[in-house]
Amino acid sequence: MIVGTAGHIDHGKTALVKQLTGVDADRLAEEKSRGITIDLGYAYTPLTSGEILGFVDVPGHEKFIHNMLAGATGIDFALLVVAADDGPMPQTVEHLQIIDLLGIEHCAVALTKTDLADAGRIAAARGAIEASLTGTRLAGCPVFEVSAHTGAGVAELRAHLELAAARLDARVPGGGFRLAVDRSFTVAGIGTVVTGTVFSGTVRSGDHLLLAPSGLKVRIRGIHAQNRPAESGQTGQRCALNLAGVEKQEVQRGDWVLAPALHRPTRRLDVRLRLLGSEAKPLRHWTPLHVHLGAFRSAGHVALLEADTLEPGAGAWAQLVLDQPTCAAWGDRCILRDASAQRTLAGGTVLDTQPPARGRRSPQRRAILAAWEQDLPETRLRALLDSAPNGVDLGEFAANANLTEAETDRLCASLELKKIDGASPLAFAPAHWAALSTGVIAALQQEHQNVPDSLGLNTEQLRLRTAPRMERHAFGALLAELLADGQCRRDGSWWHLPGHELSLAPEDEALWNRLAPLLTAEPFQPPRVRDIARAENLDETAVRRLLMRAARLGQVYRIAHDHYFDRTAVARLAAIVRQTAGDSPDGAVLAAEFRNRIGTGRKLAIHILEFFDRIGLTRRIKDSHRLRDETLEF
Repeated sequence: MIVGTAGHIDHGKTALVKQLTGVDADRLAEEKSRGITIDLGYAYTPLTSGEILGFVDVPGHEKFIHNMLAGATGIDFALLVVAADDGPMPQTVEHLQIIDLLGIEHCAVALTKTDLADAGRIAAARGAIEASLTGTRLAGCPVFEVSAHTGAGVAELRAHLELAAARLDARVPGGGFRLAVDRSFTVAGIGTVVTGTVFSGTVRSGDHLLLAPSGLKVRIRGIHAQNRPAESGQTGQRCALNLAGVEKQEVQRGDWVLAPALHRPTRRLDVRLRLLGSEAKPLRHWTPLHVHLGAFRSAGHVALLEADTLEPGAGAWAQLVLDQPTCAAWGDRCILRDASAQRTLAGGTVLDTQPPARGRRSPQRRAILAAWEQDLPETRLRALLDSAPNGVDLGEFAANANLTEAETDRLCASLELKKIDGASPLAFAPAHWAALSTGVIAALQQEHQNVPDSLGLNTEQLRLRTAPRMERHAFGALLAELLADGQCRRDGSWWHLPGHELSLAPEDEALWNRLAPLLTAEPFQPPRVRDIARAENLDETAVRRLLMRAARLGQVYRIAHDHYFDRTAVARLAAIVRQTAGDSPDGAVLAAEFRNRIGTGRKLAIHILEFFDRIGLTRRIKDSHRLRDETLEF
């Protein structure tokens, strides 16, 4: 169990920790000379059970509240320290507010300096403490009268902490590894060391992780868990990690050491926000503020998602827009303070770590946020599936929910859903999958009715008409399923319903047999319509009409105006595009390189690449073309 102190300056937090552990948590020379705690201090003591009780001692001065927040996030048990001769003071109240907003439910109050107060003063202080706790989740927690000077009451407090540690539900070390860095330093002969609280997962010596948000790769050389050498560390422990691959100056408080799959830096967080009831005014949309999450802090703004104001004591969805990037996960707690960093305003629970900047108040976003507010992973995923007709990206879901691949697979196996594997696995609610299938059949029926002399639609046309927001690989899986079930047919890249067969009229067939060899003589540079008409002494309009009909039948492709390519040639060109992308270090296909490979002019090469962009094989990014759907057939 990790215990975090809280309370006003000079109320005896550090002295009490020393009585409980024998360790002076003030480690800085300035702290010892001034007699006040400035930064976080750490102490550990063994329990009779063999476990280690860890303490995070926080500063009580209002100027160092940011340090207090860095230590308070991630603790299991809050020890609120109040001096009997003073009673609750301003920082007592603010620290209590922070503990409540962070959702810390296990707490005790140490009424210190009882040797300096008479019975009446002690009773008055107890009454003031109980009044302060009223209305918080810590109401009714035990109060221990202690003196760090005489040692009175310390044994009873320690016994209570040992009992609380024994009763504390063990944190399940699930999810990917995440450690919130609150300190970094260099040890001679060892190298860079970072310390922090493990928010989730397990780490072992030799693991390869990332430092976030920089993305630097690190290897774990060694581990201390709860101040002891260990081969592993896990959720709920304080760990010191010896990192290889990074220098001390490359790490700072607020960074994360985490599993690579969780490295998704963001400047936006959608949260469930609660404004303190003690605030005198409502919180307004786009109020500037400071956000604290784990050991991270950044200035930013709050965008309210349900109204333009939030009343004191009320809760609402909000988007935090940060000045600096961080990495977060569902369920993380954050604290919001005012723009001048003088007082605490609100607390939030992270729902979505990759929210959009636009449409954040739309009904679709509201449905997604409502889904993320469900308590269990299975209810969250089921609700997301119900609100996502185009499927849920399981990789995005797992990263936001902090689920490992194995945990995600078990979750999917427990639910009735349609899963599409691939680089980006997708899941669909069965009802949505069936509706998509129905939509494809309806689109083909409509096309056959509207254009009876056309063979059908190509893959990209069909996707754009039925499910334009659906991922291409998932749409391909949908079509493959319909094909296997006999509900549709495919001719190259053209899709049609069973029984819809077309052919040229006898006179057109004869003309086509005469002109087709002209398109295959030089397959990558076939003549245009006017050139064919001249060569064969035919009417240009008649040639154009025939080639347009041949295109509708799927025998040729219209690459550019009046420029038709044989289907086999297009398939060969597509193969060259794929090969060129594979040979490129960054997967880019440039017009010049493509032109050299097919032996045409630059203008024609560009026309061909633009055609592939239109039908979905590639997409243009600046001056290059990159593969979009490698499975597309011709």
